[in-house]
This record gives sequence, structure tokens and C-alpha cells, in this order.
Amino acid sequence: MAAKVLNIIVTGVGGQGNVLASQVIATAAVDSGYYVSVGETFGASQRGGSVASHIRVSQIKPCGPLIPRGEADFILGFEPLETLRTFRDFGNSSTQVIMNSRPNYPLGVLLNEDHYPDIAVLTGGLRRKSQRLWDLEATELAVGLGLPVGTNMVMTGAFAGVYALQIQLETYETILKGMFDREILTLNLAAFRAGVKAVTI
Repeated sequence: MAAKVLNIIVTGVGGQGNVLASQVIATAAVDSGYYVSVGETFGASQRGGSVASHIRVSQIKPCGPLIPRGEADFILGFEPLETLRTFRDFGNSSTQVIMNSRPNYPLGVLLNEDHYPDIAVLTGGLRRKSQRLWDLEATELAVGLGLPVGTNMVMTGAFAGVYALQIQLETYETILKGMFDREILTLNLAAFRAGVKAVTI
């Protein structure tokens, strides 16, 4: 970690498990000796509304929990439109983005009252404006492993796999072993490892 503070935003909509993903990342950072502050913001509804977790990781001292506008180093986006919205508020040309490419359509779009942006246009804009974009089919990977709700673990694995923080993969897996057991643990570990593989191949 070259910067004194690494600013990470985990963003998506309620029900995608992004709060759990942020907890795993934050705990792994604490267990690896970093100072960590976490702040969360929620939209109008818990399920389906915007949810964002701010994770600030420092080598030297604790920081305030909320990331200033335009100062995100990493955005971990569970939903394309929420990723774009977060980038517009907190991103810059040095921001790196890991995005799940599967949309979670708002009710207005499902009722044909609103328009969802073209995914190719959305992705192209993020790719041009960010330092780097990893565009992952995280939901499809999770479903293929037999864990439809495992998008969050695929995305957590992807973040771990780019080594933005010098944290061993075993540290994350140890945390998962403390959270799950038996078959659920096996599935979550498989999803995590699929995310790591997706950004390293």
C-alpha cells in the first residue's frame, strides 16, 4: 500500500450482501495490523435501496469513517448503476474499480417507467475515467458454484486477489471459517477463490 490511507467503497443495493463483504475486508485489514475505520450509508429501503460501506485503511493512525468526495482509491461495485453513481461522487482518474456486471433493475425500470443505462456504454465510461476496471460476471460465477447469494464472496475474493492491501489470502479464509461452517463454508470459500481467480487469470 503506497498511500498512507487507502480509501475503499463497497457499493450496491440492499440484499446483495455488500455489508458482509465490507466486514470481511475490514476484519482482514485489522487482523493484518492496519488501522481501520468503517462508515455505512443506506438508501430509502433496506432491500433494493442504495447501500455503501466506506472502509479507510491506514498504516499509521485511525481516520474518520467517511471518505471525502473524489478520494476513493478502490470501488467494489456489486451493481453497475450503483458503481457508476459512486464513481461520479467519489472516483477520480486514479480510482480502480471492480464491478459486478449484472444489473439489479429498480422497480421503475421493471415497470417500464424508467430507463436503465446501456451496460456497454456504462462500462466503457468507467473504463475510460478510472485507472483500471475489472468487469466481472460475479453473480454468474456464484450461481455456477451453487451459491446464488454468493456474489458478495466472489467480489470479496476479487478485491483480495488484486492485493490493494498486503493481506494474505489465508487471512480472509480464516475469517470466513469463523463465520460459516460445513457446506455453507465450503460454498463460500469456493466463491471467494473464484473471485481471486477472476482477477488473476
